[in-house]
Amino acid sequence: MNIGYARVSTQDQNLELQTDALKIEKCEIIFKEKKSGALKNRPVLDSCLSHLRSGDTLIVWKLDRLGRTLKQLLEFIDFLKKKNIQFKSIKDNIDTSSVTGEFFFHIMASFAQLERSLIIERTQAGLAAARARGRKGGRPQTIKDSKKELAVQLYNERKKTVKEICEELSMSPMTFYRYLNKLKVK
Repeated sequence: MNIGYARVSTQDQNLELQTDALKIEKCEIIFKEKKSGALKNRPVLDSCLSHLRSGDTLIVWKLDRLGRTLKQLLEFIDFLKKKNIQFKSIKDNIDTSSVTGEFFFHIMASFAQLERSLIIERTQAGLAAARARGRKGGRPQTIKDSKKELAVQLYNERKKTVKEICEELSMSPMTFYRYLNKLKVK
């Protein structure tokens, strides 16, 4: 039996391209998941794996739908091999039912790992370059430091509760505690 697995990383992404390709491959069941491939906990993938039986073929649209690291992919294929389950990646033209297909899988898994490593490296270099130019990453600050300082001042006076201070200054308790923690105020 052909069983398909389709995955996108975020809720706003669309699975149709993958599911259409899996239907062309005559997948009898298609498992659909919206979670990052970097996460270990992927319940839909776990459910998919529990449906696979000896002689079945797991089909994905592209190799990176299963995992992001070489180790992750190799462990995954080893798991399938031990259970006599074949693997096929449509876009990468991989089919582990042949020796050549299994070899090609290892080559493509190495490229997938390389691609992920290069993305991480470029991202880190870009962030470092931005910091060197004085730019700070992250979400823009919405509450001015003067307002946070006032909140700390009110907190130190011990006349109002944190809830009252936050309501008065229109800030969340989490923001307030984060700022206190940054100042190491107890």
